[in-house]
Amino acid sequence: MTTIHVAFSRKISKINNIMSNNKLSHENLNAENLVRHTTASGPYMRIIADQRRQTRNKIYKYIYYSSSPVSKSQIAYDLNYSLPTVHKNLSELLSAGLITVGDLQKSTGGRPPAVYVVVPNAGYALGIAVTANHLRFLLLDIKQNQISYKRLALDAINSLDIASKIDEELDKFITENKINPAKIIGVGITIPGVIDHERELVIFSPSMKLKNLALSEITKNIHYPVYIENDATAAGFAEWSALTREKDNHNFVFVYLLLENGIGGAIIINGKPWLGDTHKSAEFGHMCIHPGGLTCNCGKKGCLEAYCSAFRFTRDIGVNIENFFIALKDGNKEYAEIWDDVLSNLALAIHNLRLAFDTDIILGGFVSEYLNDFLLILKQRVSALNPFEENTDFIKIAKFPRRAGMIGAAWHFIDEFLSQV
Repeated sequence: MTTIHVAFSRKISKINNIMSNNKLSHENLNAENLVRHTTASGPYMRIIADQRRQTRNKIYKYIYYSSSPVSKSQIAYDLNYSLPTVHKNLSELLSAGLITVGDLQKSTGGRPPAVYVVVPNAGYALGIAVTANHLRFLLLDIKQNQISYKRLALDAINSLDIASKIDEELDKFITENKINPAKIIGVGITIPGVIDHERELVIFSPSMKLKNLALSEITKNIHYPVYIENDATAAGFAEWSALTREKDNHNFVFVYLLLENGIGGAIIINGKPWLGDTHKSAEFGHMCIHPGGLTCNCGKKGCLEAYCSAFRFTRDIGVNIENFFIALKDGNKEYAEIWDDVLSNLALAIHNLRLAFDTDIILGGFVSEYLNDFLLILKQRVSALNPFEENTDFIKIAKFPRRAGMIGAAWHFIDEFLSQV
């Protein structure tokens, strides 16, 4: 696992130092620990320090996830802390520059209470998507606001050029957006391929023609903490982070199907991707749905990717995706036949995934942006295939049809930061 950038670690250390110099709050100590504190040091002091940190972390996360500014009394009531405890922790978070006083609330009488919000620009995380033809950059603040996006077309690039190209363009992107490098908490990179984190390798990327590439070859020129993930797995994590706020619950399962120029997937269980024994789980694009059928990027025949990826109705017929759907809407018969076949094969894939996992299927990637107009037809075809159920409410369109992988890769560092405040 990567670590928080040193400059940002100083913020955390600053909070810890402030807290260690303050008296103990009674909420953080039961009677037994209070006796220990007055008679011993060492491990007992570490227990106290950890309890203090947990209190601070709960208060910060409460403010972070609140949809509107919150007052001291709201925090005390909802988290069951005393007002002195809340006041002390708010003072420390204010001093560290992690929260600030928001706009005052309306009052029914007397002085309106002060309210607090997270400081979004206290830190930034970047997501970078590397594909065979493009390099994309996304800048997020720690509240996950998308600050800036940049897309660069690439000529054919070999594995030795990737690191220098990323480093060169990353520095430009940060400079263009006038971001203090000390505020960068990490850089998440997505690659369309199988990644083995234990051996630190890109095992195989069919679309990028990579095999057994050391992750260090990609990260060697980057001067920030770096996390590399499969594009679909990172996108699935972005969806999970959005759904946790919607559901107010972290414990749920879904299957994510990424529909772009390639097809990938993720199995997310309570916020963690299930990787499988050999880190190749959820490679749904290479399920064989037509033995001996169309040739896939991987070299095999009949893969789902050969039938339902965006290349099927863009590159292979010489149009871009916007023009394809404009012509489809205008009644182009050739395009209608292609799209009808895409929908039928996609329905077959969704049906098989539902039988295998019996959970929600979330359709993501930029192709999913165009699926809303065809969702009823798609659901009808899935229902017709299923002998056990007619209800297809388990089929959902992703919250982030575009940039999800970059959002998920950047969120890796934001989530890490949140856990350490």
